[in-house]
Amino acid sequence: MKNQTIFSEFLLIGFSSLHHFQFYLFMIFLLIYLMTITWNLLIFLLIITDSHLYTPMYFFLGNLACIDICCSSVTTPRMIFDLKTQSLKISMLECCIQCSACVFLVSTEALLLGVMSCDRYAAICHPLHYMTIMHWKMCARMASVVWTVGLIYGFFHALYIFTLKYCDSNIINSFFCDLPQLHLISCGDTSIYNFLILLLEGLYSVSTFLITFGPYINILRTVLRLKGKSSRWKAFSTCTTHFSVVFLLYGAAFVNYFSPKSSHSLVDNKLLSVFYTIMSPLLNPVIYSLRNKEIKDALRRIIKKLLN
Repeated sequence: MKNQTIFSEFLLIGFSSLHHFQFYLFMIFLLIYLMTITWNLLIFLLIITDSHLYTPMYFFLGNLACIDICCSSVTTPRMIFDLKTQSLKISMLECCIQCSACVFLVSTEALLLGVMSCDRYAAICHPLHYMTIMHWKMCARMASVVWTVGLIYGFFHALYIFTLKYCDSNIINSFFCDLPQLHLISCGDTSIYNFLILLLEGLYSVSTFLITFGPYINILRTVLRLKGKSSRWKAFSTCTTHFSVVFLLYGAAFVNYFSPKSSHSLVDNKLLSVFYTIMSPLLNPVIYSLRNKEIKDALRRIIKKLLN
């Protein structure tokens, strides 16, 4: 029987091949991280301090800002540290925790976007009963369910990751411990675990997809029945920002996790991972703030208070 070495630490290759651009990448990703934290923290503070934003939509948007702050903080600081120090080593425990945390946060965001779709459905299709349907207790319950389900989903993935053995290689061709990359370097018979985790991912993905896009069927029907272009445009405009965020998350995550591995290179995988773990948390608050009049007005009111 062939001897195999069980690795206890990994090497995150990241962008180490770009020797001449390490400093520039360090500065770029540091700037992106600072902007991400600033934008999301600003939106979160606006929502909790401005009474004009005490609505269900902004309550869920505040939760989204928290998720984006956490998601960016799980991956980006480690990458920035590696770019600066050229230290590629990460322990197995750190790697598994990072991977599990990413799964937890991304899955929680996916379910939260589904809840936000239901909120838009209630606002557009049942405007007269909106505050009766989406009362504060209901919003709190929905948010609690979102975080709890995401935590349970991430916990099962954590158990799965800790059952894997890594004896063929300890090189992860990414800037963080991503689940597809851990699959590639794992060894041993894990067919049962693979089947169970694939089944879990399939059920969760289908469920969140239906919760997210299902309400838009009725939303579209309701909007098309409205008389006047201005009424239709106003109704559509309340959904465009949410739909843009949904597209960013689902588009990049779907290509990275569900497309055949032979269809794109490791470079493409890295770019996709950068997009949904680093760029998406940056773009989400930008999309909501630039296309949202109430956020802009709240920001103006805060600036006026600070200046006076």
